[in-house]
Amino acid sequence: MRQTVDEAAIAAAVHRAEARTSGQIVCVLAKRSCDGHGQDALYAGVLAMLTPWPLLAATHWSAQAIFTLQLAIFVIALAVLHFTPLGATLASRAEKRRQAFRSATEQFFARGVGRTESRAGVLIFVSLAERYARILPDEGLAEKISEDEWREVVALLTDRLRAGQVTEAFVAAIDRCGALLERAAPGSGGDNELPDGLIQLDK
Repeated sequence: MRQTVDEAAIAAAVHRAEARTSGQIVCVLAKRSCDGHGQDALYAGVLAMLTPWPLLAATHWSAQAIFTLQLAIFVIALAVLHFTPLGATLASRAEKRRQAFRSATEQFFARGVGRTESRAGVLIFVSLAERYARILPDEGLAEKISEDEWREVVALLTDRLRAGQVTEAFVAAIDRCGALLERAAPGSGGDNELPDGLIQLDK
């Protein structure tokens, strides 16, 4: 079921936070980050390898017939896992988190968060299917804001996401990021280099 998100409230929170700092905040919400393709071949291969044993015990098929069926099962299973949501469903938690982190990193660079004039850009990234949240700050903020402080922002995000409060999760994280940026990158807001509105990825 698609989450209801108040995009206007999120954009207003970003605008309010950026008014107190020279930093920039970008929010991205992904429906899903993991496509499961990293393990498709593994699952299809295991299924194909298991195929001959019951056939050898229960039939008199030739080795060639069994091998042909084994190959067909591998190809069909690979196609099903690759082109349907089943592959993502079967992916391990570690694989889901790896792909979600990769998606967050791609968005950081694609949206220009690391290229702002103040070098004080922050990406707030949430992927719903993986229940994954990440804060990616520009390197220029590394010496001014500690990892523990960023982890506190992620905790705000995840607490509200668990309750299904997507809008509230973003607004709370934006407000906290605004306070951190106000301290680390003071300013009057200046040029709005990056969009305030929520970016939604419907993968």
